[in-house]
Amino acid sequence: MTVLIRTSDLPAERRLDAWRSIVCDTLGPLDLRIDLDAPLRGEIEFGRLGAVGVGRIHTSTPHSVHRTSGLIRRGNPDHYRVVLALEGSPRLSQDGRRTQLSRGEFAIYDFTRPYELAYDSAVRLAVFSFPRDRLAVPVDAVAELAALPIGEGSGAAALAVPLLRRVALDHETYRADSAARLSTVVTDLVGAAVAERLDQTGALPAGTRQRTLLLQVHTFIEQRLGEIDLDPASIAAAHNVSVRFLHRLFESEHTTVAAWIRQRRLERCRADLIAGGSQSVSAIGARWGLPDAAHFSRLFRRAYGMPPAEYRRAHTVR
Repeated sequence: MTVLIRTSDLPAERRLDAWRSIVCDTLGPLDLRIDLDAPLRGEIEFGRLGAVGVGRIHTSTPHSVHRTSGLIRRGNPDHYRVVLALEGSPRLSQDGRRTQLSRGEFAIYDFTRPYELAYDSAVRLAVFSFPRDRLAVPVDAVAELAALPIGEGSGAAALAVPLLRRVALDHETYRADSAARLSTVVTDLVGAAVAERLDQTGALPAGTRQRTLLLQVHTFIEQRLGEIDLDPASIAAAHNVSVRFLHRLFESEHTTVAAWIRQRRLERCRADLIAGGSQSVSAIGARWGLPDAAHFSRLFRRAYGMPPAEYRRAHTVR
């Protein structure tokens, strides 16, 4: 993640203009409002996680940013934004709703419509920018949820919040290939958390409910890949649907439940092999629900063109 501005590096007379310029260049056309007598202190960092923009903002100066109708007409990136409160209590307003986020809460808002994000005291924020076509939630449904808080209490949000926090803090440590895969995980989890929150409001269209359920099933599977007895029957029972209905959900992905589980297990194994370490190949397979070493080797070779031990040697950085 690149530090775009650190106000302590600039003379006082240049700080406000520089901060305003960085905010607009990085986050899009915005109106910055601040008391001219207030000493501006803060730092903005920005990077990318695949298709997802990731920013960190730290400021101790009360001020606000506004997305106005006039600015929308000048430039209108087709994005959703998510703001996560790392420290402090930012205030977000959109579509007549206003919420003050607590630490560990996030909210989604639509960058194509007016909004206000304000800080009355010191804050540390993580701000994420998602192309609208990446989140499996329709525009009219997001309009029902914009600026409402989503906490990490349960469901997909319990996974999404810690992941968003970790990505914001560790973004620069990921390799390009890992970042691209992780961006998909982040997008799916945020989409699932948003959809769950929408479901609580009763605003989720019927078609989106199925996509939401599929994202929830994906999350459930990810959490249990190491369990040997993970199968369609146990997954269906956990989500109060029939096995037949579960199979229909995966047909929309042009795959099967078993094939999805196998793919995700092999991908986790592949990641562990590339990462190195002292674990044996068989231990890695067993860790991810493939305890039969011979069977694991056959599946891995079929998927990646070589046995796991050979794959590890070929991808170990010397």
